[in-house]
Amino acid sequence: MTIPTEPIGSVPRPEYLLRGSEQLAAGTIDQAAYDSLADRAVRETVERFEATGSPVVTDGEQRKPSFATYPLQGVEALSPDGAVIPFADGHTRTLPVITRGPFRYGAFAAPYLEATRALTSSPVKQAVIAPSALSLLYPAAGIDGYPRERFLADLADEAERDIRQCLDAGAASVQLDFTEGRLSLKLDPSGGLLRDFVALNNTVLDRFTAEERARIGVHTCPGGDQDSAHSLDVDYADLLPDLFALRAGAFYLQLAGEADPERVLALVAGHTTAEQRVFVGVTDPIDPRVETPEEVRDRVLLAARHIPVERLGTCDDCGFSPFADDTSTSRDIAFAKVEARVRGTAMAAEELGR
Repeated sequence: MTIPTEPIGSVPRPEYLLRGSEQLAAGTIDQAAYDSLADRAVRETVERFEATGSPVVTDGEQRKPSFATYPLQGVEALSPDGAVIPFADGHTRTLPVITRGPFRYGAFAAPYLEATRALTSSPVKQAVIAPSALSLLYPAAGIDGYPRERFLADLADEAERDIRQCLDAGAASVQLDFTEGRLSLKLDPSGGLLRDFVALNNTVLDRFTAEERARIGVHTCPGGDQDSAHSLDVDYADLLPDLFALRAGAFYLQLAGEADPERVLALVAGHTTAEQRVFVGVTDPIDPRVETPEEVRDRVLLAARHIPVERLGTCDDCGFSPFADDTSTSRDIAFAKVEARVRGTAMAAEELGR
């Protein structure tokens, strides 16, 4: 018996890449020099994933400025004063807003995937940002001559293109990052915003066949940045019914950082269908302590009491560095947690197979 295990996405960037990013912004190195540093970081990241025994690898989002804003690279019609996301420790992240239409991505994820696949024979997973997150780019005051409805239609087209390019380029799976799902309930406790997010994402997911959707997953977490979260105080019970209405084949759930994971698992069991695979988080990127393989094993065995093992997988709770400048976790700790996840999942699979 095997239980699939996958990373979520980002790992901390090496110091030389962070320094290179600063030098590129200051104009002291050119784009070609920075690209050489990024190539090195991706190669080393893939090698370290493979050294952990991970059956699925990623590029660790080494080239992305953040998990959320990579499509905005090169987009000029932006203003910096958009939605503010507050984290529990007091720091914030601010999204931009668009200033005119039509909205078009400035960058797509497929080139990241293609560069990674050239370095490995392992299956490669590609994370993309969910269209619901980018819907926050539209200003509350509106844009003359470019109504919100037209923006959402353009956004859906671009999000479909982003996902489809990755599938066509050979991604083993494509993961929609949907951290705004839980956050939406903090912004709008009525659930109206969450339902709007789910409807928009389903507008895109419905453009894919059942076979394609089996390779598309959704990741949800309460945020993870600088060892802090933005919506850990939002009850999973309010999120899960709408989350599992998303027409995706897999769901990647933050769980290791939950105070009562068994309660969440019971809720999950009550809302999932036989067509949905659930990857449960068994390592917590916010916790600096590295989990032991035995702890991971026990978390998997607990999950298997609620989720049929043929529909069960494991993952990390979140990316380790969703924003490029987040250095709160070292690369060594991140990969130690990945190795514990891989080994502990295998231990649980062996025990369940007896």
